[in-house]
Amino acid sequence: MPGDKRCFVVEEGENPSTDYFVMPFLREQGYTPLRRTFSQLPTAGELQGATVVFVRYLPGPWRALVTQHRAAIAGLYLFMDDDLFDWRAFIGMPLRYQAKLLRLSWRHRGWLRSQGAKLLVSTPYLQSKYAHWQPQLLPARPPEPVLAGAGTAESPPVMTVFYHGSASHGADLRWLRPVIAEVLERNEKLVFEVIGNAAVNRLFRGLPRVHVLHPMKWPTYRALVQRPGRTIGLAPLLDNRFNRARAHTKFFDITLAGAVGVYARGDIYGDIVRDGENGLLVPMEQGAWAEAILRLVDDAALRQRLLEGARACL
Repeated sequence: MPGDKRCFVVEEGENPSTDYFVMPFLREQGYTPLRRTFSQLPTAGELQGATVVFVRYLPGPWRALVTQHRAAIAGLYLFMDDDLFDWRAFIGMPLRYQAKLLRLSWRHRGWLRSQGAKLLVSTPYLQSKYAHWQPQLLPARPPEPVLAGAGTAESPPVMTVFYHGSASHGADLRWLRPVIAEVLERNEKLVFEVIGNAAVNRLFRGLPRVHVLHPMKWPTYRALVQRPGRTIGLAPLLDNRFNRARAHTKFFDITLAGAVGVYARGDIYGDIVRDGENGLLVPMEQGAWAEAILRLVDDAALRQRLLEGARACL
């Protein structure tokens, strides 16, 4: 990246993409990151010699500003941690989310090329798929350290199993529903926590001990998961176009929550999870997932060992 150490990080708001990938990378490179929302525009003088990094999305006011002052900007980048340039990857997503990706990401490909922008990506899959852009791969880093003595994996009277997906995880949630139904039926001390809208609430209606949390902003979520009370985190991942571009950041979410994880077996979580050492890697078979969850419920020593192994990776 260019030598000037001022860098405007353009984001919709505080978000995991910036915290897990962009901020650690910029700080490692010696940059002074200046976080700006879509409406917080710098002056022409402030842009002089600075670098601009768009995180996932390109808002209209910023695009116009960069077009006008491109010659003064030292470097221009887009960070991408989903496959935002292939509309086929959006199929099956909620229509509102598809429209957002098309409007704020996909349609700007030509403009980015015309402005000499470079690509920063989160996974080897994206690095390979968009090799003609010569993208730079950024490793995921936890946003803040976990204290070594913060919490244990002792068995509470009620154990919370959780899955915290976003609007883009609908297929994974539908796959997970029978798994949750089985484990709740087989163990009455389990509670399931999920984040979602009215559709998610309808999906899990009829199951006992299910708590559906409203979607929330990233700073609120970050504070939520660092409060104690969660035991087992789930990270299923169906093999579809959108999921192939995912990174393993849910490993950090689950570990920061003081929980142990059950993760989809494959390259994405296999990049950081060592089965039986810092989590469980399980094939995407619903029966196998139910058994893995119940195994963790019954084995406090295993949970403690996995939690310690996971925290050592942060």
